[in-house]
Amino acid sequence: MEYIDLITLDDLRILAEKREEYCVSLYMPMQRMAKETRQNPILLKNLIGKAEEELIALGMRRPEAGGFLKKARSYLGEGPFWQHQSDGLAMFITRDDTRAFRVPVPFTDLVVVTDRFHLKPMLALFTGDGRYYVLALSQNEARLFHCTRYSAHEVRVDGMPRGLADALKYDVLEKHLQFHTRTPAIQGGGRAFSSGAKEGKRPAIFHGHGSGTDDEKDRIMQYFLQVDRILQKVLYRDQAPLVLAGVEYLFSIYRAANSYQYLLDDGVGGNPEILKPEELRQQAWAVVAPHFSETQAKAGERFMQELGTGHASKDIKEILRGASQGRVDTLRLWLGGRWECKFVPVGLQVWGVFTNGGVHVHEKEEPGDEDLLDVAAIQTVLNGGTVYAVKPEEVPGGSPLAAIFRY
Repeated sequence: MEYIDLITLDDLRILAEKREEYCVSLYMPMQRMAKETRQNPILLKNLIGKAEEELIALGMRRPEAGGFLKKARSYLGEGPFWQHQSDGLAMFITRDDTRAFRVPVPFTDLVVVTDRFHLKPMLALFTGDGRYYVLALSQNEARLFHCTRYSAHEVRVDGMPRGLADALKYDVLEKHLQFHTRTPAIQGGGRAFSSGAKEGKRPAIFHGHGSGTDDEKDRIMQYFLQVDRILQKVLYRDQAPLVLAGVEYLFSIYRAANSYQYLLDDGVGGNPEILKPEELRQQAWAVVAPHFSETQAKAGERFMQELGTGHASKDIKEILRGASQGRVDTLRLWLGGRWECKFVPVGLQVWGVFTNGGVHVHEKEEPGDEDLLDVAAIQTVLNGGTVYAVKPEEVPGGSPLAAIFRY
């Protein structure tokens, strides 16, 4: 049974492009307190029941609707699925597939049945004003947290080394010699990294307060190169800031191993093993908050400067047509999109139809309509751009949305 703790741009792309006669989108908040977690499968059961009634109302016979939702109902009895909670659950169901994502967004419970998936609640995971990662590094473990300004959720990363000893346990000597001949030793001072390992677990490797030998630094570098290689499989299409948490001596070594371009210069110092996820989130937020504010302010100023030059627009038809052109002309959609950033207002809809043939805006919602602001935001994210979700009065230019063009 598949359940995922991190939704990627590839996942979002697959969901956004799906078109079938019946697509069920299901969102629900998840209780995380021990005494309240029993409510989670009950709520899911009720939402699946609601989805069944909606399918029947759209013309399905009850046995057919029951079969359509069979896999979704199988999650109700899946013990391991409910043992690890996040803030929200999103489930997307078609006749042949069911995908479940546990994500750090406390959704409002919602069921939508139409010919495409309803993705608006997921956009909170991809906006550019509050989503970031924390990589907590120590000798004993490497952990990745997906954070917002309100929540922190540990991401299960397949293949992540469980610490320095785990990273070096196979062919240690051969790998170290190969590495040592390829990579110059990293210079630097600071405290040596001591393990703090509990008795009976991995033995401590470094002791004392010196800067450590070149050999020790090479071993740490080898460990960090493995961490970076695994993270690239998870983050390779992401643009969220990454904050390091660990003993400061390790920061320069990891930066030399790092290949993720959105790693921030500042980090959270100290031993991350003794910090709870919420404590890591709070300390990391102090690092990323100024980054978010500065980036968004600069984007707003640039929009006003570029408006009227052909490099910015507040016309929804022009923006949607441009997004469509970017998708068609680019093989790697996530790199080749036309949009650099976009401001999208929260709590506002513009109803209409967007097809390859054009954009039709309606004063009121009509059958087959979709929120064109959501379409613009999703296409921007999929094309590698940045979306800022703001209040309507905070959109520069006094329009429902504002876009800056890359070219």
